[in-house]
Amino acid sequence: MRDHPLKSALALPLLALLLGACQTDTGTGVASGVAGGAVIGAIVGGPVGAAVGGVAGAAVGGILTADETRRVRTYVAAQRSPSIRVAEPVTVGQPAPQGARLAPLPASVGLRNPYRYTVVNDRTVLVDPRTRKIIEIIN
Repeated sequence: MRDHPLKSALALPLLALLLGACQTDTGTGVASGVAGGAVIGAIVGGPVGAAVGGVAGAAVGGILTADETRRVRTYVAAQRSPSIRVAEPVTVGQPAPQGARLAPLPASVGLRNPYRYTVVNDRTVLVDPRTRKIIEIIN
């Protein structure tokens, strides 16, 4: 049985497009990235696609562990940081909204990286202070 060349040529770009769409994930983490990537990979490329999709999905699924997410959420809630409102959707990889005040997270939160946070549309958003890009959205 011959594999259609067009199917193979479209599989990788389609997988990349679908995984890119997964980056609007609401911060549910690596587990949902693995699951989503595996499902998309299985649709596009069968069992091998499921394995590749799972690995790729893990990469975009989230950067914090469940414990780190809990510590950040607890700290931010205690700070009662005001939320700014924006009309456009807030997504991972996009710059933080104009006028968003990026506050530091103390060492006691225990993150390995010097991320900053802000609250947008009542959702905690982690931001890379060097690029102002959103790296994770925490619910």
